[in-house]
Parts: sequence; structure tokens; C-alpha cells
Amino acid sequence: MRKLSIVSALAGLLTGHASALPEFLAVEAKKSPLSNFFIQPQRIVWTSEKGVANADALLKPHPGQAVLKDAAPPLKLAPGGALVIDFGREITGSLEIITNFQKDTTPRFRVRFGESVAETMAELGERGAQNDHAIRDMIVNVPWLGKTTLGPSGFRFVRIDNLDAKATVDVPHVQAVLTLRDVPYLGSFKSSDERLNQIWETGAYTVHLNMQEYLWDGVKRDRLVWLGDMHPEVSVISAVFGHNDVVPESLDLIRDITPVTDWMNGISSYSMWWIIIHEEWYLQNGDLAYLREQKPYLMDLLKRLSTFVDKDGRETLDGMRFLDWPTANDKKAVHEGLQAMMGTTMESGVRLATILGDAETAKLCADTAARLRLHTPEPSGRKSPAALLSLAGMREAKEVSDHVLKKDGPKDLSTFYGFYVLNALAKSGDIPTGLDFISKYWGGMLDVGATSFWEDFDLAWTENAGRIDEPVPAGKKDIHGDFGAHCYIGFRHSFAHGWAGGPTAWLSRNVLGVESVAPGCAKVRITPKLGHLDWVEGTYPTPKGVIKLRHEKQPDGSVKSTIGLPEGVERVE
Repeated sequence: MRKLSIVSALAGLLTGHASALPEFLAVEAKKSPLSNFFIQPQRIVWTSEKGVANADALLKPHPGQAVLKDAAPPLKLAPGGALVIDFGREITGSLEIITNFQKDTTPRFRVRFGESVAETMAELGERGAQNDHAIRDMIVNVPWLGKTTLGPSGFRFVRIDNLDAKATVDVPHVQAVLTLRDVPYLGSFKSSDERLNQIWETGAYTVHLNMQEYLWDGVKRDRLVWLGDMHPEVSVISAVFGHNDVVPESLDLIRDITPVTDWMNGISSYSMWWIIIHEEWYLQNGDLAYLREQKPYLMDLLKRLSTFVDKDGRETLDGMRFLDWPTANDKKAVHEGLQAMMGTTMESGVRLATILGDAETAKLCADTAARLRLHTPEPSGRKSPAALLSLAGMREAKEVSDHVLKKDGPKDLSTFYGFYVLNALAKSGDIPTGLDFISKYWGGMLDVGATSFWEDFDLAWTENAGRIDEPVPAGKKDIHGDFGAHCYIGFRHSFAHGWAGGPTAWLSRNVLGVESVAPGCAKVRITPKLGHLDWVEGTYPTPKGVIKLRHEKQPDGSVKSTIGLPEGVERVE
């Protein structure tokens, strides 16, 4: 991959050499946290029966610049000609189309981005195909001897149609521009199970795609900061990238636009996730000064939340009452989950208020947490809220694992709350089932061609379904266009959704076994649990450096560990 030279140049100028810029830029320019990389086409997926010649020219090396004479014959798109290009993996960014001389015309192209091949073939409005948040279906004029840049959006595939009635257009090159934060993968995970390795990497990459100016939920849609989505995303960032400014900047953005009398994103649970994220971020990074900046809002929010518990200990939250999409219409399940979240949040509030020296709020949170334990919600039988109750200590972990979470295998999971199902399985000591769920459920997306994890997924969708990286064969279901619900019906479904990356954080925490138990990872507990794995190795980022680990299962079933700790990080039992 080749970084755009202008990005590097401006970055250098704006970090110490601003005087080299024209005065208006030196005064007004703001350095972007994002970098750009050129991605070349990997495959021509499909061409129309007529109107396309030399399509493979797009797969050959090219300078990415219009020239007077190309080294090889270019792609020729005659009127009505069309083709679909595969860039090899999901990306976020733009598309560049380079065109040669045209005779007395400015041809029109129709360009459609798709997270699946089928999405590039859809008409707007067909099975959820849309231009919400990012324009992905457009008609544009292309110049002669020039470059046309389209986007940004989230996509892997692009369809280009020549709509001109007369002109055959020479297209020597098409390339994608991947846009994201150029940060190193400090965390890593390798094991004797290559499928798990690929899942760890895919979860990390999915979250990385969403590390834009702020931490988004999806790169096609919604391209917004949602606090619930952020919790698994931040867990992945901590395990893979360590500290990154995108987290505090996103937390602060929503805080600053949300009066404490409102719920973040209009959802009561999302204000609770804001609190939980802050405690976990402090434990990982140890930035007390940043935590202190939250004190006025944080204490007021905890006090407000405490008013939504009745005398019998039942939560009475208003606003949008939401956990995850599969349980959205199940009021019994939602109450279970919100009861658990209120308990978790109040206990987090005790610790945070104590750290921040507010004894009064700490006591209020402790009293509220105790009152919440007086009420036992009627069980819904759903996995997501049962997992939250287990994690909150409101139901016995092994009982939940054996009677709810393991029932019917990896069914009734969501890509969001599946993370908490995995965490509850780990709490019960059932690492083998967690590994099995990860392999079957998240691996099921890989089996149909995914290179990033999705907004939602059901293994039942894969029955008689085609892959996302090919046109849908006759007689097969379209796993993108034919499924989905709520806000993600059909092609509106996001295929690079940050909340789906949870297994990456889970594998680092539970299989590599790294857990911070003191602010800034000053003290860590390392308890590897290998399940069926013969060995696992990897790294885990801390503010003081990277922890290096290798664990090997011995013939007697014990685990031999080799651990390298950076200075200032202490291992505790």
C-alpha cells in the first residue's frame, strides 16, 4: 500500500514546520488524524455481455495518473457496458476513476458501491438499497485526461456503468483510497487454530475501519457515534491499539451535545455504557486527569440514574429502552437487561465516585445497587439479558451458562450482545463453549466471504445462501438482500459494524489471559485458558509497553507460559 504523498507532506508541515505553509493555511488548517492508502483492484467479478473490452487492464500496475499514452490497452467501456470490481476486502474511503481522451463529450457513468456484489446490482429502494449517511449510488460526468474521485463510503465492490449513448470511454485505471487512522497493531493473537486467528484479525480490522474522525458504528451506515456500539469497540481498541484519541474525543462529543437531563443517543442504556466505558478506559490507561474532567457530568448522571429505581428495586428507565436488535420487541428481555445494566452501572459509580473523592455519590450508588438486588426480573429465556444478569452478579454464572447460554448452541446471538454472552460464558469458566460460539457464529460470516463483521447475523441465513463476493446463483438466497430486520433490512444492512468485533477483545482477555487490575495496567492478572488449543501467543498493549506472551499446553494438560512484562507492569495472582 502506498500512502498519499500530500497527506505525509501536510502532516510534516503541520507538526513543527507550519511556517512553510501559505499564511492562510498555517492559520486555518487543521491536521486530519486520518491517512490515505491506495488499494488496487484484485478481481473482475462480472462484466456485461456486451460493451466491455480489456477489463483485466484494471488489474495491472498503473501510476494512478492520467497520461498521454498508456503502456497497455486500457479498459474500454462502450455505451451500456458495465463491470463489477472487487478490491479484495471491505474498506472505507473513496474511489478514483482515471479516464483518457474523449471526443467532444463528457460521458456519464453510474457508479454503485457495495459491501456485497449483490448490493452493487441493486436499484435504489430495492430491498433496502439506500444512500443514507454516505452516497453509494450516483451518476457522474467523467473528464478527458483526468481523475474523478467519488465517495466516501464503506465498500468492497464497485459497479461502473457507461450511461453515455454514443461514447466508448477508455479507463486505464480504477483504484480505491482507504481512509483510516495509521496506527500500529500493538496487540496480536496467534494460536494453533487458524480460524480463531482469522476471527481475531477480522474483529480488529472491523473496529480499525470505524476509527475515523470519531469512533463510528459503521462505515457505510450509520457513520455516527453510538455509545452502546462503543463499548465492544473500546474493548477491542484497548486490546489491539492501546490508547487512541478517538475514544476520549468520541466520549466527549456525545457528552457535550447531551444535557444530563437527556439520554445519550436518546437511549437510556447508552448513557450507562458511557459510564462503564469510562471506568474501563481508566483501568486500561490510568489517565486520572481525564477522568477528573468527567466528574461534574458523571456525578450528575449517576444521581439522575438513581431516580429510575422504585422502592421495590425495579428499574423504571424511560426513553428508548434498548439492549440489542433481536430483543428490541421483547419487553420482558429488555427489562431483565436494563435491571442488570443499572446494577453494573451503580457499582461502577461507587468505584468512580470513590476515586474522584465524592463520598456522597458513592453512597447513593451503593444504596441504589443494593436496592436493585431486591428485584428479580422474570426470566425471558433470552441469552443477551441473561448474560448481563450473570455479569452483574444478579444470577449465578454457571446456572445461566448451563440453562440459557448453551441452549441450542450459537442461536439467539447478536453480533453486539454476543460479546456479553461470551463474557458470561468466561465468567462461568466455560471457555470451550465460548470458543465454539466464536468459531461457528463469527466464523459463519467468514464462510460466506466476509472480510469484516456485520451489524447482525443469524446462522440460519446461511442455509441455501450464496456468498457475498459473487453474483447470487439461481435458486440461492441473497444473504445480504433477503435478510435483516429493524433498521438493517436488506442492503441497508451494515457489513463493517464496530460493535461486532467483541471476539477480538475476548480472545486477548480470556485465552491470552491478560486483565488489567490496577489503573494504567500497573498490575495485571495473567490467567490463560486454552480450551482445545495446543498453544497461543501474542501481545497486549499497556501504557508502559507491550506485554509478550506464549502459552503451551503440556502432555499432562497444564500450561507452560513464557511472559515478558514491560518495566512498570507487575503480574499479580
